[in-house]
Amino acid sequence: MTLNVIEIRKDFPILQKTVRGGKQLVYLDSGATSQKPNQVIEAESNFYRLHNAAAHRGAHQLAEEATDAFEGARRSVASFLVAQEEEIIFTKSATESINLLAYSMGNAPEGNRFAIKPGDRIVVSEMEHHANLIPWQELAKRTGAELSWFSIDDEGRLDLSKIEQIIDTKTKVVAVTHQSNVLGTINPLRSITTRAHEVGAVVVLDACQSAPHLPLNVAELDVDFLAFSGHKALGPTGIGVLWGRAELLDELPPFLFGGSMIETVTMTDSTWAKAPRKFEAGVPNMAQAVGLQAGLEYLQRIGLSKIHDHEMLLTERLINGLSAIEDVQIFGPKTLNSRGGVISFSVSGIHPHDLGQFLDNQGIAVRTGHHCAWPLNKALGVQSTTRASFYLYNLESEIDVLLEEIGSAQRYFGTKK
Repeated sequence: MTLNVIEIRKDFPILQKTVRGGKQLVYLDSGATSQKPNQVIEAESNFYRLHNAAAHRGAHQLAEEATDAFEGARRSVASFLVAQEEEIIFTKSATESINLLAYSMGNAPEGNRFAIKPGDRIVVSEMEHHANLIPWQELAKRTGAELSWFSIDDEGRLDLSKIEQIIDTKTKVVAVTHQSNVLGTINPLRSITTRAHEVGAVVVLDACQSAPHLPLNVAELDVDFLAFSGHKALGPTGIGVLWGRAELLDELPPFLFGGSMIETVTMTDSTWAKAPRKFEAGVPNMAQAVGLQAGLEYLQRIGLSKIHDHEMLLTERLINGLSAIEDVQIFGPKTLNSRGGVISFSVSGIHPHDLGQFLDNQGIAVRTGHHCAWPLNKALGVQSTTRASFYLYNLESEIDVLLEEIGSAQRYFGTKK
């Protein structure tokens, strides 16, 4: 069954906006951040309007309501990932979630399973977003561990031909993206998780580009930690999620210290509360969590599988259209096999920034640049690309408008008559 995109769009007030002299907004940058439906906007504002108080603090009614709302959001995220409530940690972003892991591992004392030492190995991939690369680079520098990585092949997929040499017996952490934010590639997790667990390593999954678009079940993914951003999943900014296996969260040292994350405190020592509170120091981002709950419930009502199928229709339409335009290069898989609704491309003779500005003047919002993936761009042999990314509210007609205006840009810049 196809999505009723026309009806869905009515829930997103910003999509009714006109830009650049009255042109209809064509928003093709959901890989950077999604637009927000009225249900999310109202959920967040209603928290402030009706229930605002500090969760887990105070004995009055508003504090109880705020706590119930915040913990209700945790239950909703757990349902979304088919996980346990106590395994869900709220952060301010997926970037903070991954940094939480890297810093906590760096703080682990000798003898703790997460302690990283010289001679240990941390494995990433060449297609990682900086948020899932730099924290591990820095952890390796601080501890003397070795950083190793998977390269990409000519199709834009991970080269796993040397997986046993890369994930060797010294490996403690394997941190990979589920779906590339540049190439759209969905990575073959089973091969990676099986090998990582064979050598006793933990697997950290960056699910920022997959959680908003695919049905996820953490048990079936067979990973140990998972991070995603609320703002890419219809939710507000300022809210991220870290999921971890309960037994691993019990062993992991805390990241931030302060109120709410403690069990006991004296003037000389402290003990920690159990997860998830151990990792949620300070007054939490309550309204944002409530907004995220509304966003995830919206996605579940429509159905993640239906959303992915819709995005694949759009992806196929754009791949076919770009392939028919002379002097256009697509980066990443050119088939729909194991890929998501993100397409990066270049147009010969037109700098991506110039193309992005031209398209913006026509009301089309795309992303241009290195997409926070400099090593991947180097592997592709480019400095930057233009990226279109789709979501449940995009129309097939918007793909046609993009294709038409790429042709107009070629004529404008004189690269095609």
